[in-house]
Amino acid sequence: MFLRAVLPEHHLSEKSDNIIKLGMGLIGTLAVFVLGLMLAAAQSSFREQRSDIMQMSANIIFLDRILADYGPETKGARDLLRRSVVRMLDHIWPADSSKPVQLDPTEARGGFLYNKIQSLTPHTDAQRSLQAQALSLAFNLVQTRFLMFTHQFKSVPVAFLIVLAVLVFWFTTIFFSFGLYSPTNATVIATLFVSALSVSGAIFLIVALNQPFEGLLRMPSEPLRIALAHLGQ
Repeated sequence: MFLRAVLPEHHLSEKSDNIIKLGMGLIGTLAVFVLGLMLAAAQSSFREQRSDIMQMSANIIFLDRILADYGPETKGARDLLRRSVVRMLDHIWPADSSKPVQLDPTEARGGFLYNKIQSLTPHTDAQRSLQAQALSLAFNLVQTRFLMFTHQFKSVPVAFLIVLAVLVFWFTTIFFSFGLYSPTNATVIATLFVSALSVSGAIFLIVALNQPFEGLLRMPSEPLRIALAHLGQ
């Protein structure tokens, strides 16, 4: 808007206006297309990780039931399973918000749990079947935990940041063109501000959805807490 006051008149002529509108229309189409793709990809990634958490919670409850059906000799394995869930909740969703989130699975007890179940000595066909099911579930729990760990590196790659920077540049250019032909009054300024805030909100959602264990849109811990409440029953 300030630049408009100092530009020569021919820079703002009708022919210049038409060319600027064509250029901004092209950039706007590209920006909206890329923004939609990035938002859909971020939402899909968030939904996938939330599904993994829910599946892991269901497997934890199922594993505890299988160990209970196996017999009293699985008490050590069930206690270890409970401690593993408590540790996971404390590392990924710490009660103290100032503590960093720890997704590193090297401290997880899933491997110890697998070895504990494998060391059981079944005496009947039913126990052998239950042990096989328990080993499969324990393996899936460890695998899911490692997937959660690797997702954090997949979520914000360098290419994502580059595309995001280009997207911000495109929208900045578009709003620059808006201001170049806008009258200077409170209504126009308020409209441009709300429009820019809306675009910024969409970009914020993309970044937040790609960091599901931190920030405002944090992955809920309720599925694991529900699983913990059912352990040992």
